[in-house]
Amino acid sequence: MDSSDIFKNYFGVFRDIIRTMHTTNSLEEVLNLGVKKTSEALRAKGALVRLLNETTQQLEVRAAWGMDKCYLSKGPVSSDKLLKWGNDGRKIHIITDILNASQVAYSQQAWDQGIRMMLDIPLSVSSKIVGLVRIYITELRHFSEDDLDFMITVAEQFACVIERLRLMENQKAQYNHLALHMEKMSSLGRMAAGIAHEINNPLAGILLYSSNLIKKVPLQSPLEEGLTIIMSETQRCKVIIQGLLEFSRDKEPQKAPTHINDILDKALSILNNEFFIHHIRVDEDLEADLPSMLLDENQIEQVLINILLNAGHAIEKDGIISIKTRMDAAAAKVSIEIADNGCGINGEEMDKIFDPFFSTKPNGTGLGLAVSYGIIRNHQGDIRVESHSGKGSCFTIDLPILPEASGKERERGLA
Repeated sequence: MDSSDIFKNYFGVFRDIIRTMHTTNSLEEVLNLGVKKTSEALRAKGALVRLLNETTQQLEVRAAWGMDKCYLSKGPVSSDKLLKWGNDGRKIHIITDILNASQVAYSQQAWDQGIRMMLDIPLSVSSKIVGLVRIYITELRHFSEDDLDFMITVAEQFACVIERLRLMENQKAQYNHLALHMEKMSSLGRMAAGIAHEINNPLAGILLYSSNLIKKVPLQSPLEEGLTIIMSETQRCKVIIQGLLEFSRDKEPQKAPTHINDILDKALSILNNEFFIHHIRVDEDLEADLPSMLLDENQIEQVLINILLNAGHAIEKDGIISIKTRMDAAAAKVSIEIADNGCGINGEEMDKIFDPFFSTKPNGTGLGLAVSYGIIRNHQGDIRVESHSGKGSCFTIDLPILPEASGKERERGLA
């Protein structure tokens, strides 16, 4: 095969990958096409593609063509073993001594299948290596600089397609997770409403009768202690039931033009004594002249009080809570950050903190953050948390800015 035929094959691979990029959203289809076409263009026995799993930092086989399946189905390999390029994502590794090459994990199996040469082509996006294509060749062969440059160009396009489709897969997975979470929240809300109404009346009866009985028993009587415990636990159950009702109602926000800094000031005034008793300092960095926003003041205050109380409980004593408000004009939103230097949240708990009935507090109901999540979502906003165990937590709430169409409120002195 002369050089013109070789380059014709190369351009065919390039054209097919670009065409596939615009006609499919299947990562598997693109990977299978890439290894097949690359093998054919290089007249190789076969090829495989490994992609980097960022969680495990291992390279996992995602597609293969032309080789024995028992060889290609091998497990993941450490990225340190295979990625020998350092920061140079444009260098092809040519492996000729495959029996002694450290980056060849199953060298004897490859040799037994007639492989005498391998090419490792990096897949990189913005100088970041995301995987590699390994080509298996049955004879030692010379590749010109033009050959290698063209392979790198094809690999770069291949990597861009892979990165785009992986991003789409991640976004789809996040959407499915959110949809499942919302359906679960809806089902739990309906169930909670039924449970709350069924239990509320018996609890009221228990509290009424125990209150009447305690008035009739002598002081210091053993019955007095028991009845006191019954009344205390019944009251605790009523608090839980009230939380269930709040969670299940998911009522529509009664929005009106208001200012987030004013709501924060009100929430802090309610909690000032609590923080003073526990020697907790509150540092405020509130941006002045924030625009008016359409919010349900009572609901947003409920959210802020809940997060501030959680921050205080995480600190327990002698700590700092930092509160910051900022406007992002480009994104048409205001952000509220509430950070503490408390105990933090460990990794296993991070994915559950907005789930109903999950709590790290001994006497917690696990409904506060679930209700807060629902309130913020009903305001078309977003709530998220960053935390490290032993280093504190930071809750961020994003809320949309009042649209310009409603600017008349500002003229009336509301802004």
